Amino acid sequence: MPRVRITRRLHFSAAHRLARPEWSDARNSRVFGDCANANWHGHNYDLEVTVSGPVNAETGYVMDLKDLKNLVNRRVVDDLDHRNLNLDVSWLEGVIPSTENLVVRMWERIAPLIPPPAKLDRLVLWETPRHFVEYSGE
Repeated sequence: MPRVRITRRLHFSAAHRLARPEWSDARNSRVFGDCANANWHGHNYDLEVTVSGPVNAETGYVMDLKDLKNLVNRRVVDDLDHRNLNLDVSWLEGVIPSTENLVVRMWERIAPLIPPPAKLDRLVLWETPRHFVEYSGE
């Protein structure tokens, strides 16, 4: 049976601040630039979720894309959309909410729930139209 990749793109908007609390404002500004703004800043994120697996002979699907959308919304997007990533998201507590850290935490929340024999293959998180982070697990 051939292995096929399917991808669903989802969207959310969120605010965050990149800063280490033990550092001075000056040091945070040097390291994180505008992203260390004490009054936060926001992004309109796009998340591409790719699942791979064999094509089911009965359905013709690797996984129903509607089910994938619902799973990702429930485990990730609903928690993040129109939220402050530093203050409002319990599963990001104590984490600098960089795009890199965010995509790893998303993987941890999504991967275990993909129904076998399919598996989570890749996440691509677009922070801006010119900046994205890609993660394929450990």
